[in-house]
Order: sequence, then structure tokens, then C-alpha cells
Amino acid sequence: MFLRPGILTVLAVAAALTFASGPAVAQEAMLQCVPYARQVSGIELYGDAHSWWQQADGRYERGKRPVAGAVLAFKPYRSMQLGHVAAVSKVIDSRRVLLDHANWSPINGRKGQIERNVLAEDVSAANDWSEVRVWYSPIGGLGTTRYPVHGFIYPQGRRPGQLQTPPVQIASADQPRGPLTRAERKAQRQAEKDARKRLKQIEKQRREYAKYLKRQAKSQRQSAHTSPHDAPPRLEADPIGDLIGRVGG
Repeated sequence: MFLRPGILTVLAVAAALTFASGPAVAQEAMLQCVPYARQVSGIELYGDAHSWWQQADGRYERGKRPVAGAVLAFKPYRSMQLGHVAAVSKVIDSRRVLLDHANWSPINGRKGQIERNVLAEDVSAANDWSEVRVWYSPIGGLGTTRYPVHGFIYPQGRRPGQLQTPPVQIASADQPRGPLTRAERKAQRQAEKDARKRLKQIEKQRREYAKYLKRQAKSQRQSAHTSPHDAPPRLEADPIGDLIGRVGG
């Protein structure tokens, strides 16, 4: 019995779809923070997140200065007894970075999800990144919980003192730089557009968080002036402490 080429093509597509359904089920498994941080940073450490700081001693440089590509190592805190690790995707300034990490915010009600370029802010008195607040997706902002942090673990060649500044490109008379191509101009405009959009998002996050702090301060002042016979005003729940505390790292 011979099959026409068209029928063979249909059968091949059907078989591919059948075999493709297997990995889709596997993707539903919860992704932990450790394997994801290892994958994106290239730091070859294993075990629970809380052990990474000690494991890195003698193997990787450690410090208090944020650098893109480094891993921020969290200490165990409250219900997050296994700690947490997150990779720095971008340094905004001395107090703010963007993180790539897994299993922090539940996305669409599911834990073990990946989040990219989320805001983390240093709230330590000495600006040494010993305490941070981290963006939490369900509330669309930072919370009041101050998470204790060990510091940053730097991949090989990424320690702050080893970072090399790209050489300054100086145009010479014998090698003039021609006008940008159409594709280059388009890419440049898109990059500028993306940067402006991200900055707007960050500023919006900061404004929302400032409003949250004002509401908390107002509730606390009202509570201080409440007589013993009156019911105290209800404070807003700490969105990070109450929610992430139950999720863990």
C-alpha cells in the first residue's frame, strides 16, 4: 500500500503535535529560584539559596556593590527559611537595581514563575545593600518588608574592580563615520522608546509605593490618638510580608 506525499505530510505534522504535548505538561512544574539564578548568572553553586553565600567563599568574589550579572543572596527571613537568590539584570543607581528571578511572585495564581527586570531597592541606612524591598506582582508595587541580604556574588570576571570601561570611540579624519543606515536609525529609536517606557514604569512604581507609605503613616497617627475605648483604625496589611512570607523563595 502506497501513501501519497500529501498524506505523509499530514501524518508527520500530527505526529509532531502528539510528541510536542509531552514537554508542555512538564513546563507546569514549579521553578525554584536556585536553578534559575544558576542558569542566568553562570555561577555554579548548588543547594538551598541560604547556603550560596557561604559556598561562594573562596570560589567567587563577594561584595556589597551591585553589578549586572551578579547574584543577590537573601538571608532566611520569616517563612522564607530557605533564603532566596536573584540575578541583577541592570543597575539603575546606588539604591535601585532590576532583578531576574524565579518563585517570588505568584503569576496568575501560580507559584514558581519567572519575573524579569523587576525593581529592588536598597533600604539600608548605610547604603550597603544589607536590607532590600522587592517588587511584588500581585500588588503592583514594593512592600514595607525589609528583607535581610548577605550581599552580591560575582561571576568570574564580574567583580566591580575587574569591570572594564569600554574604550571611547574617537572618529578620525581618515575613517569618517557615515550616516546611520535606515535599520540602525530604527533600532536606535526603538531602544530610546524602550528606555523611556521602562523609566516611566519605574517612576510609577515609586509613586504608588510613596502613596502606600503615606496611608500607613496616617493610619499609625490615628492609632496613636485613639482612646482605649475606641476600636483602633485598621492598618493596611503589609503586602510583601503577608504574601511573600507565605510563598517563600
